[in-house]
Amino acid sequence: MSSSPDAFVRQRGLSGFGDVGQRALADASIVVVGAGGLGCPAALYLAAAGVGSLTLIDSDHVSVTNLHRQILYGPDDVGRLKVDAAATALGRVAPGITVRPVSTRLTEANARDLLAGHDVVVDATDTMPVRRIIEATAHGWGIPVAWGAVAGWHGQVTVFDGQYRLDDVFPGPDPFDLETCDGGPVLGTVCGQVGTAMASEAVRLAARVGGSLAGTLAIVDGRTGRWRDVALTPVTQP
Repeated sequence: MSSSPDAFVRQRGLSGFGDVGQRALADASIVVVGAGGLGCPAALYLAAAGVGSLTLIDSDHVSVTNLHRQILYGPDDVGRLKVDAAATALGRVAPGITVRPVSTRLTEANARDLLAGHDVVVDATDTMPVRRIIEATAHGWGIPVAWGAVAGWHGQVTVFDGQYRLDDVFPGPDPFDLETCDGGPVLGTVCGQVGTAMASEAVRLAARVGGSLAGTLAIVDGRTGRWRDVALTPVTQP
């Protein structure tokens, strides 16, 4: 948490949030998988909101082509490990936060150990095989997943909570994945919109206040600025 006692006064003043929600957030541990266009705004707002502990998982380095959408980084960070540069930036925003940078690629072999012990998973990755590993592993631990994706002008956000699963939205099989955030064109501000929405879901889940987007896929069109909701029907069993 921030060292200033006034840092969260306007958040604690929210009806239904209060000191109880803020304390729950301060005690929470959230893991953000992917420190790119979605992970950067998500981690930034989670740190600023007062999450007690953040784990950042990513094996990549900062590239100059990242800078228009990966807002934790600047030109001086090019070439650095993303998780290290992100931890430095988050430490400036929230000096009291515990940030654990993990410079590795999440795989089926290590996912269980990497996600264990967290209260919420933020899936900010950009390939379907890894997303499936994350959701399945989190489901096994009983951890909700704040999930988002961006391609081109469009973004999507939802929550997988055990009742609603990734297969309910994308039953597969997966096509050959060309449109990843790193590989294809993308509007940087849409990454910000989606990443911030993911952070909002994670905050409410960790603070145990309000509802969530579980059962709804929220879709934003960056060409018009409009959001629309698609209701999901669970087709798999918890």
